[in-house]
Amino acid sequence: MANSASFETVYPVLDKKQIEVAQRFASEKPRLFQSGETLFFAGERDAPAWLVVEGQLEIIQRAGVAGEQVITRFGPGQFSGEVSQLSGYPALVSGRAGASGCSAIPFNASHVRAMLIGAAELGEIVMRAFILRRANLVANGGSGCVLVGKRESSQLIHLEGFLRRNGYPYTVLNSAPGGDGAALVERLGFTELDLPLMVCPSGEVLRSPNEAAAAQSLGITAELDSLKTYDVAIVGAGPAGLAAAVYAGSEGLSVVVLEEAVAGGQAGASMRIENYLGFPEGITGQALMERALNQALKFGAAIVLPLAVKKLKRPDKFAGTPYQVLLANGDVVITKTVVIATGARYRKPDIPNLSKLESSGISYWVSPIEGQICSGEDVVLVGGGNSAGQAVVYLAPQVRRLRLVVRRPLEETMSAYLIDRISALKNVELQVDSEVKSLATDQQGRLEFATVQNIKTYENSKVRLSHLFLFIGADPNSDWLPVDLSIDDRGFIKTGMDVARVEFEPAELLSLETSMPNVFAIGDIRSGSTKRVAAAVGEGAMVVSQIHQALKRTKL
Repeated sequence: MANSASFETVYPVLDKKQIEVAQRFASEKPRLFQSGETLFFAGERDAPAWLVVEGQLEIIQRAGVAGEQVITRFGPGQFSGEVSQLSGYPALVSGRAGASGCSAIPFNASHVRAMLIGAAELGEIVMRAFILRRANLVANGGSGCVLVGKRESSQLIHLEGFLRRNGYPYTVLNSAPGGDGAALVERLGFTELDLPLMVCPSGEVLRSPNEAAAAQSLGITAELDSLKTYDVAIVGAGPAGLAAAVYAGSEGLSVVVLEEAVAGGQAGASMRIENYLGFPEGITGQALMERALNQALKFGAAIVLPLAVKKLKRPDKFAGTPYQVLLANGDVVITKTVVIATGARYRKPDIPNLSKLESSGISYWVSPIEGQICSGEDVVLVGGGNSAGQAVVYLAPQVRRLRLVVRRPLEETMSAYLIDRISALKNVELQVDSEVKSLATDQQGRLEFATVQNIKTYENSKVRLSHLFLFIGADPNSDWLPVDLSIDDRGFIKTGMDVARVEFEPAELLSLETSMPNVFAIGDIRSGSTKRVAAAVGEGAMVVSQIHQALKRTKL
């Protein structure tokens, strides 16, 4: 439930005039439901939002694995729904008519979006309520799915991170002896090899699922229309990709966003962004990206994740056919233009057996999950950029000791405000001109020691740690692109006048267009781009005008 200060905002009551405006966007006329009759159920895809005309609508959530409970009741002038109603994703809660029945008006996803855009004042009320309701569901953890496993399990940590960064509510039950999930595992007849378990809102139980399987069962992965030709397919849902989706959708273009991991990219993993315009108090990367994602959904963008793109197939230029984007699951997206916004992937240092040790306490980002796991422990963080500095400032108050290992002085790579904050942290030890050379584990396979070497004197030091955080930059995510696409010597994509192309005269080259006609590159993946969130958002906005030019030029 919302607290009393925000109750009216989370559960507003529309007045007579607002109801009349809303009715213009309704999917159907009012429908009558008898006492106890279900209007929608948890797990139902494309469940409409309902505006109550008479009677009551009860909203029910699954209380962990113990049953169901009524979390609120809507009366006349109130409406059901949260962020799922913007996207057509499966509902997180159920709705049924109250004791006296109810009469209610349905609004499917497209009609909700039409109302948000077409009735600004009413749309603001509805949108704010939807976002706050989802936030309450996430904070309370009573709906969504239930994860069951050992707290130190790397797979459980990855599932938690995936759900958290996608804004999907979940509850965790510890399966260790004496934990709140141990009896459940035993009762259901599962073994250690089956963990972690995921209990979905529909009641389905997944054994040791990966992110793709979890997303599919929870309905996070959008269903694609294989017969539709999109105006633009955006590959990558980081700041640049989401900005392009918002602006393209708001200008009436049909948009699909394809992301192999989670929305937000590396920016979404930042615990505090303090130099982004308009947020003087700072904002977490996840909060910023959640707002961008909701805006993209509001303007009708289809968000498909986690699903990797395998190949970009060129069109038949003689037949004037569009591009085909081939996905890992075998689906094909047909699109007139393509925006590459895949950013960069985390770089891995040359440490022996690093890949084998990744399940033993190595992370490429910092979140509340890692903060909880590392509480009171000794940790090492490698990296001297702003993302590393933000991670240090967030993590240091929660751990016993943090050693920051960098190759160059921080003044050369990090913003001054972060350097000042780090210098004030008494439990942070800075080790300059150094790198981690090797890692050692205890008998249980958990990280115990790191060997840190001075790159000038070659002197080695042995450092105790329970967790290693790596923030050493990134390499371009361009493996799926055609080999003849023009790139620079580091693998980043060339655009505009930096590429040579025979299809068009130089005057027709668009500044963000690649060596392939109607294919654009924006954000960190683009050669010469400024690696900042604000710069990525700016390019996401700018590319939309160039998409319009390309569509007119090629008349697809």
